[in-house]
Amino acid sequence: MAGGPVSFRMDASASEQDPSRRESEKERLDRNLEELLQELRVALPGVQVLFAFLLVVPFNQRFGEITSFQRSLYFVTLLLATSAAVCLIAPTAHHRIEFREGDKRHIVFSGTKLAVAGLALLAAAMTGSVILVTDFLYHRTTVVIVAIVVGLMFTLIWFAWPVMRLLHNR
Repeated sequence: MAGGPVSFRMDASASEQDPSRRESEKERLDRNLEELLQELRVALPGVQVLFAFLLVVPFNQRFGEITSFQRSLYFVTLLLATSAAVCLIAPTAHHRIEFREGDKRHIVFSGTKLAVAGLALLAAAMTGSVILVTDFLYHRTTVVIVAIVVGLMFTLIWFAWPVMRLLHNR
């Protein structure tokens, strides 16, 4: 790994390295698609709850008391949650529209990329929501500390940890 570009395979063929798994390309794609859809079923309720929360916030009586920073943060967080929902729901829509074309490989590959993008957007939206609430309740120092801690938790646990494992296994 000396100095070259790092790429991560987010495709169905990664299991080809496991000689104990005896499955055809079609079986592997079927399994990968099922696993992807199952993972999305776990992530979707989180983005839906967050999105619903963000949609009702402006109707709260105290919303008129927020600062311009909080208003901007709220709007950016709402857009992040919307984008996360779009990316996390898209693989299901793509599958429903394209499944009869017989190109499951494309559905799995693009669905994986959309899921990872959706999770990154969800992490940003959740971080933004925590910052918004913290800024409403506490002073700036607390907001900065909470923002750093929450952002680091998502970055390290959701992304850096699995990427480091991928790099280690190369």
